Amino acid sequence: MSRAIQPNEAAGEAGPGQDGRRRRGQDNRARIVAAMLEIIHGGELSPGAEQVAQRADVALRTVFRHFSDMDSLYREMSEVIEAEMRTMMEQPFKASDWRGRVIELVARRGAVFEKIGPYKRASDALQHRSRFLQTDNARLVVILREILKRELPPQVAGDPLRLESLDLLLSWESWARLRREQGLAPDQAREVLEAAVERLLA
Repeated sequence: MSRAIQPNEAAGEAGPGQDGRRRRGQDNRARIVAAMLEIIHGGELSPGAEQVAQRADVALRTVFRHFSDMDSLYREMSEVIEAEMRTMMEQPFKASDWRGRVIELVARRGAVFEKIGPYKRASDALQHRSRFLQTDNARLVVILREILKRELPPQVAGDPLRLESLDLLLSWESWARLRREQGLAPDQAREVLEAAVERLLA
């Protein structure tokens, strides 16, 4: 006679041993992603799987068990960064008029870009060898553009010259140029962009 299935053997249920393995797996996965973020934040733009494994204190095979290739690790990292970015970007505006909200976007994006800067620079450096990062960067450009257009009245959103100029001024590339190549402090970069945006909206 066949043995009856016990409750912890039923489909969708796990016994104590399985629960423990699942928790360890989830913990290792989180440690690997955190290690990747820490390494990049420290200035290493292109960490390898060995570096990530060492920082996370896991075996190299554990990295590849959870992430079959570096693109899958980049994807997980991108999700963490995007969640943080959306939290900052979707805060209510203080200004009640559209011009004031667009000006607020300058400071808001500056704060976001400062926070994600190390990861964005790493993404830019690695794009040439990662299809995912190329796609992810293009998606970020679209998201930021749509957030801007959402605050613009039809006569401005429908004006290609002003829309494209605003999109450029509020981009990561403009912020990065002012901060790195031109050596401006965050407050100085914000003031430059606010002045340029105000002139466009006048």
